[in-house]
Amino acid sequence: MKTDHVQLTEVTTPLPAREGQGGGSSPYLSILQSYFGFTSFRGIQQDIIESIGAGHDTLGLMPTGGGKSITFQVPALAMDGICLVISPLIALMKDQVLHLREKGIKAAAVHTGMSREEVIITLENCIFGGFKFLYVSPERLSSELFLAKLIHMHVSFITVDEAHCISQWGYDFRPSYRSIAQVRRLLPHAPVLALTATATPAVIEDIQRQLLFARQNVKRMSFARANLIYNTRRIQMNKEQEVWALLQEIPGSSIVYTRSRAGSRELAEWLSSQGIEATFFHAGLTNREKNERQAAWQRGDIRVMVATNAFGMGIDKPDVRSVIHSDVPDSPEAYFQEAGRAGRDGLKAFAVLLYDDRSITTLRRRIDETFPPEDYVAQVYEDVCCFLQMAIGDGYGVTREFALDEFCRAFHHFPVRAYNALQLLSRSGFIEWTDAEENHSRVMMRCRRDELYDYHLAPVAERVLWHLLRSCTGIFSEFSYIEEGEIALKLGITEKAVCEQLIELSRMHILQFIPRKFIPYVTFTQRRVDKEEVVLPRAIYEDRKRELANRIETMIGYLRTEECRSRYLLRYFGETDAKDCHACDNCTAPLLPRFGKSDTISAPYQQVFSDEQLKAVGQRILKLLCERGPQPVRDIRLSDVPDRIVTDVLHRLFEEEVITMTPDALAVQLTAKS
Repeated sequence: MKTDHVQLTEVTTPLPAREGQGGGSSPYLSILQSYFGFTSFRGIQQDIIESIGAGHDTLGLMPTGGGKSITFQVPALAMDGICLVISPLIALMKDQVLHLREKGIKAAAVHTGMSREEVIITLENCIFGGFKFLYVSPERLSSELFLAKLIHMHVSFITVDEAHCISQWGYDFRPSYRSIAQVRRLLPHAPVLALTATATPAVIEDIQRQLLFARQNVKRMSFARANLIYNTRRIQMNKEQEVWALLQEIPGSSIVYTRSRAGSRELAEWLSSQGIEATFFHAGLTNREKNERQAAWQRGDIRVMVATNAFGMGIDKPDVRSVIHSDVPDSPEAYFQEAGRAGRDGLKAFAVLLYDDRSITTLRRRIDETFPPEDYVAQVYEDVCCFLQMAIGDGYGVTREFALDEFCRAFHHFPVRAYNALQLLSRSGFIEWTDAEENHSRVMMRCRRDELYDYHLAPVAERVLWHLLRSCTGIFSEFSYIEEGEIALKLGITEKAVCEQLIELSRMHILQFIPRKFIPYVTFTQRRVDKEEVVLPRAIYEDRKRELANRIETMIGYLRTEECRSRYLLRYFGETDAKDCHACDNCTAPLLPRFGKSDTISAPYQQVFSDEQLKAVGQRILKLLCERGPQPVRDIRLSDVPDRIVTDVLHRLFEEEVITMTPDALAVQLTAKS
């Protein structure tokens, strides 16, 4: 690689000088202010930064929205060398790289979808000292090419994001994370910073053991959120109307989580038809669609984001007033993390979980869906090999495009089952499979800067070229991601015209242009074996299946529990001394399932029950209390009346002092005057 190319990759903005090996708070605070615009650290950020800055292996436990990225980006800028960031989420890696580059900080990512040439160029620039951050997926850590280049890099420290993935006891275990131990042995002087927002006590211990911590060192924040009110609500009408009712009761920005892509689209369209500004988000959208919808929601142009669990990573919107789950998640970790996206501004917010009589059956069915029979998984492996025309003994290191829908049609597989079989094969090390991921378009100059003056270009082509030179740092030595739509907007031309000029510039060998592509990949991480040799490790299949069953039972317990919901969740994460929140539906016993005025029936039910009918419901409740005496709230049910209506009527009777609570707040009874 030419020297002048390497020089172009240096950090363009001077970094504050580091004061001392351990690094006091002064240089860190200066970096925080200069690059990120904050005047002070939050929570345990500074404790984590000073710990890793002093060279100590550190595990940081921070709830969603706690500012994890600051804890490694700030010390990395204060230290010599490059910070190696290991993250399982390609989209989040790209997003953080782009944000760092916007701040004048050189960062790069190596992930599936890049050509071998792109990977080599990126890694060599890291060796020459042009970058402060290198993001890699855990699967790359076992690559011979990556390891050969890594030993020549000056690595300041290693950051492991989503560190719970290294533990087989974690809810999202990924065997590829185990390769980090090998990297640590290659870089014995580089400390490790492990970060996670969800970890049980067993996982905390296992993370430190698997990452070869020199000594235990955990920095943790309580996961308690005093401003976040947890509630469950039984669905009486249908999901759409229940969500609509909640959005009427809880003003402000909202996220509604659904389990399916089709469900997110249908619910968003229905809410829009009812006058609520809503859009949808799932992994099947293009990057541009995702960015546009997220930006509109964050600006407040869209009130409600209806999404699958693909939405959430990297969200920085503090004023979300409600997170509503229309389907029950299959783990407390997932629910806690998603619900935690509400109320990051510290003001009151609500996490509401909807369920019905089928929810528990559906949850338990997910166990067998997620872990199909082992012989079925082996058959999927053989079919994938046939689909990609891979012979026995061949394939090591080979990457091929892989369309799941086309594969399922060709071999008559049910998509959900096949998807989970592919996940198991990936975790067992037979293949590396990435779901459909749109790669940004990429460009890199093929000629030297001084050679550009020898070309005679059309005016539009010249405008596109000079825009790239001004906006893409390091374009002469590495591929830069671009968005054709953004270029078109800035130049006042169509996106089609931008693409045409990029193709023409590529044809003239001025630059190399790789258009974006939306396609999944399969990489064979070992040579193809016979179907009978496909054996899933116990830790991947049997142990994980048992752990999923335990998590699902914990979620079922969350639906059924009568104790404080916040305390129930916190105890799961090891906070045994947590106090009652005095705000969730159980703590309020549960006479307050709504969050608006308590003297009105929600709109969807006004059309169903007239005032006379509501009075009749009240009389039936009073008769029941006369016959049976004080009753637990949950036992006051009428077979032909939705629970929601019964609870609304109880509100009225309570406020009219016709009924009251028993001293222990566990049951409803008639007042003396009744």
